[in-house]
Amino acid sequence: MKKTYIVLLIITLTVLSCSQREGNQKLSNESPYAARIDSVMALMTLEEKIGQLNLPAAGDINTGLAQSTGIVAKIKEGKVGGLFNIRTAEKIRQTQQVAVEETRLGIPLIFGMDVIHGYKTLFPIPLGMSCVWDMDLVEQSARLAANEATADGIAWTFSPMVDVSRDPRWGRISEGSGEDTYLGSEIAKAMVRGYQGDDLTANNTMLSCVKHYALYGAPEAGRDYNTVDMSRIRMYNEYFPPYKAAVDAGVGSVMASFNEVDGVPATANKWLMTEVLRNQWGFDGFVVTDYTGINEMVDHGIGDTLTVAARALDAGIDMDMVSDALLDQTKNAIEQGLVTEAQVNQACRRILEAKFKLGLFDDPYKYCNLDRAKTEIFTTANRQKARETAAESIVLLKNEGKILPLNKSSKIALIGPLANNVENMAGTWSVAGDFTKSVSIMQGLKNAVGKNATIQYARGCNVVGDADLESRISIFGKPTYRDERSEAEMIGEAVRVARSSDVVVAVIGEASESSGESSSMSNIEIPENQRRMMEALLKTGKPIVAVVLAGRPLAMKWESENIPSILNVFFAGSEAGDAIADVLFGDVNPSGKLSVSIPQNTGQIPIYYNHKRTGRPLPEGQWFQKFKSNYLDVSNQPLYPFGYGLSYSDFEYGTLHLSATELTGNQTLTASMEVTNKGDLDGKEVVQLYIRDVVGSVTRPVKELKGFQKVLIKAGESKKVTFEITPEDLKFYNYELNYVWEPGAFEIMVGTNSEDLDIATINWSR
Repeated sequence: MKKTYIVLLIITLTVLSCSQREGNQKLSNESPYAARIDSVMALMTLEEKIGQLNLPAAGDINTGLAQSTGIVAKIKEGKVGGLFNIRTAEKIRQTQQVAVEETRLGIPLIFGMDVIHGYKTLFPIPLGMSCVWDMDLVEQSARLAANEATADGIAWTFSPMVDVSRDPRWGRISEGSGEDTYLGSEIAKAMVRGYQGDDLTANNTMLSCVKHYALYGAPEAGRDYNTVDMSRIRMYNEYFPPYKAAVDAGVGSVMASFNEVDGVPATANKWLMTEVLRNQWGFDGFVVTDYTGINEMVDHGIGDTLTVAARALDAGIDMDMVSDALLDQTKNAIEQGLVTEAQVNQACRRILEAKFKLGLFDDPYKYCNLDRAKTEIFTTANRQKARETAAESIVLLKNEGKILPLNKSSKIALIGPLANNVENMAGTWSVAGDFTKSVSIMQGLKNAVGKNATIQYARGCNVVGDADLESRISIFGKPTYRDERSEAEMIGEAVRVARSSDVVVAVIGEASESSGESSSMSNIEIPENQRRMMEALLKTGKPIVAVVLAGRPLAMKWESENIPSILNVFFAGSEAGDAIADVLFGDVNPSGKLSVSIPQNTGQIPIYYNHKRTGRPLPEGQWFQKFKSNYLDVSNQPLYPFGYGLSYSDFEYGTLHLSATELTGNQTLTASMEVTNKGDLDGKEVVQLYIRDVVGSVTRPVKELKGFQKVLIKAGESKKVTFEITPEDLKFYNYELNYVWEPGAFEIMVGTNSEDLDIATINWSR
């Protein structure tokens, strides 16, 4: 009865509001939902408007220490706009029913969750996903995740995370797309398209939330939540573009970051939230804080709870995650003149508009179909897609002597602390997954060989030698099952197993929760106890394949110098074991390429391919020269560069051909190169385009990725790969922060990674 009453009121007030509101607000003129929003807001008290700005946590998972109590009572009082971390269609229907049928106005809630790299069916962690260099696959992964999550009642995901990061000490590098602005921007657009689709009113699309705005991936010392300080020219050229790409793709919401920007926490930074995001980029969705982000500004030292709540709302925050600060402080802030009721109205409008866009006012239970939950989640088809995608994300770093692919009739020694671990396969930040249903590497190998091969297992060592460190790593579950035997005993067992086998597959690296939120590491090298195990295995003389599991690029110079074959796996998701086996045995030819440079040691951090030149540059390929920009103890080069990845095929690149070397104005330059597969297997290769602006009004990077194509080339076949380049590809933000291109010389580079490139120079005039 109440629902019918509200609908009739909305229809009536829509007619009235249309005659009263000509030109009142920007939203009124541009939003197709403006009149309907006016109709709802005309019924609302100030307290109910403030309630729409409140996003408590409820249900299964909390990411911090805060607890929101009495949530049902608050819903009934109109003091909740949405909930997150509650899941299952049944629970959400019951909660939505309280909002719709037991509150004065019956305004539906929006339900959100961290659907980061899949829902129940888990894809590779985002850092791993970025190594596929295939935007169709990226989009499909988000589409499948949205389909599963919406089948379980979720309407809103806090994804994609697009923070550019060049410091692998930072644990949350695992959740982003690596070090590069261009690749990160392409992935941001693909993820938003995948989640939101073409029609947000459909019951299998969901609202996307790009995060963490802004600069969260550049904390000092790689320590999570730490200070970020950089020039605005670096912000605009290197760190802002992926956020803007998501906005341009139509993302419905933005999450504020924890860190400060220009000395002001992002959550209270009006320049960031209003001037850049809305005025410069034209964002028209809503902004939500991160978990307790408003209250945490008290510890930042910019005011008490009243002050920081007012500053957040004034800056452009629309929704408060968990802290209840806007709920408790906004009315007082209005009375004291710190904010205005008009600002509350604007924030409330944005929340209501999102609910209208999602069709929640038309059908509050549209995501609560129990039949969908039974038939569309963690299906065989979904798992197969995740498996195929995971296999494409794996990067072959080394294959000396062509040990890989393995023979399925071999006698294999599978060794390592995570080789038979199920729970750690999915990777970090996979909150809805059932980790007990993931495929371990042991199971994957058994599935692949059946009865044709013998697989012997030995643990070899623990994940880390320090028991206290291991307990901190696994504090929130995903057990590593620490073995209390002595190191010598475990290594002895591993050596015996290796000696009785034809080949050793050693699973090394880190546990899944060694990365992720609040999981920063000061040392990113392979743990010493694992290295001692590897030294003992090498002495057996058996061929060794290292499968490196990690949520960050690990510095593994010793491993690279001593182990003949290395697969880098950035936690491949619920189907990890089968996907890894597919690559080990050659059922899938590896085609992953690194989205982040792998350093030689921790001290090289930050290391990234698109750095600037200095006034004393070290000549290309050299080391060491006094009074040049270099180290005494290690070269400037990464261990493995951005864009790097081998294949079981042998790809040969031809000569770079350009359609012209002198161009004017808006002409288009065509760059082409022939790539030949000289191997015996069909394979996929990622052909990469880089450009260097030789002389600029401000210093420019030594090269920048500007395009790539992943192409399937059959054995013995050649393919011509072509890129079209326009002045748009030459643009950057100058000292005045104008987006321009400047005439002059440019180096055009095409090749297999950011170091192995064929280069040609052109001149482009106005």
